[in-house]
Amino acid sequence: MKLENKVAIITGAGSGIGKETALLFALEGARVVVADINEKGGSETVEEVRKNGGEGFFVKLDASSREQSKQMAGEVLERYGKIDVLINNAGIVQDALIFKMTEEQWDRVINVNLKGAFNCIQAVVETMVSQGSGVIINASSVVGLFGNVGQANYAAAKAGLIGMTKALAKELGKKGVRVNAVAPGFITTPMTSNVPEKILEMMKEKTPLRRLGEPRDVAHAYLYLASDDAQFVTGTVLSVDGGLVL
Repeated sequence: MKLENKVAIITGAGSGIGKETALLFALEGARVVVADINEKGGSETVEEVRKNGGEGFFVKLDASSREQSKQMAGEVLERYGKIDVLINNAGIVQDALIFKMTEEQWDRVINVNLKGAFNCIQAVVETMVSQGSGVIINASSVVGLFGNVGQANYAAAKAGLIGMTKALAKELGKKGVRVNAVAPGFITTPMTSNVPEKILEMMKEKTPLRRLGEPRDVAHAYLYLASDDAQFVTGTVLSVDGGLVL
């Protein structure tokens, strides 16, 4: 098993990509911490993990809260005594054209998608450094690489994660901590459920593999980067988009 006895925190694990990742990591031997603001979804993920023979527990987390992020890390350390992997997967959208976007829409997306990752990283990084090992994976997006109409806030946050990933890879590499990012394309998750069908069809046509991504596609990318298979990989942005960016 690729993650045997590893302790992995996965934010946004109550649904979609995060849930798929929690289930996969548990099957690969990790003890998973399902962190999500959605208590019902998070509890259901843990229940499924345990039903499949895995180990994990739920922590209610609003990643934009520094206090909740610290409390989460404290709970994990109290239970397991270490933190091996942090996946900053939690994210939201608040789409609007720039001349209609409110300050609240801008702030909420930045606070969850970018500051939330910063909060969680700061909550675990001292532990990882003291261990001399750790993996941090940030969920960017194809939108963070190339932008998208009506998503200036989301694009800014996801591009910011790429910059932070590269900076921290340089900063923490000598401490034994690897930092990478994944940039998914259009994935069939609750977040894309409100996207008009004609837009999704257009994305399929633009994608060389001629389909939208599935949560498992991103989960397996997370697994690779979290595992020792990627022990010489840091500061990279792994696109999981079926070739959409080509």
